Amino acid sequence: MAGTPREHTRTYYLGKLAAELEERGLTTMLRPYPPTLRVSDPDNAMLAETVDCVPLSDGWFYRWSWGEVVGLADDPALAAQRIAQVLTAR
Repeated sequence: MAGTPREHTRTYYLGKLAAELEERGLTTMLRPYPPTLRVSDPDNAMLAETVDCVPLSDGWFYRWSWGEVVGLADDPALAAQRIAQVLTAR
């Protein structure tokens, strides 16, 4: 079954975020339906979070599992930096 254009857009943006997070040493797993990204710290399996990507009035945004916006999907590096800071805080 082919996904909708909106699902393809989510997957595209989540893939860009995954690449940025992996460069920062985090582990990612893209879940296909609905498209979400599971992010974890390989040094501490207890630190994990699910991030999705949603269209809002002024563009696409990455969002934490509880609904708070992480950052603009057009800037995956900044969003990855924010996520990494939370997941790798010691």
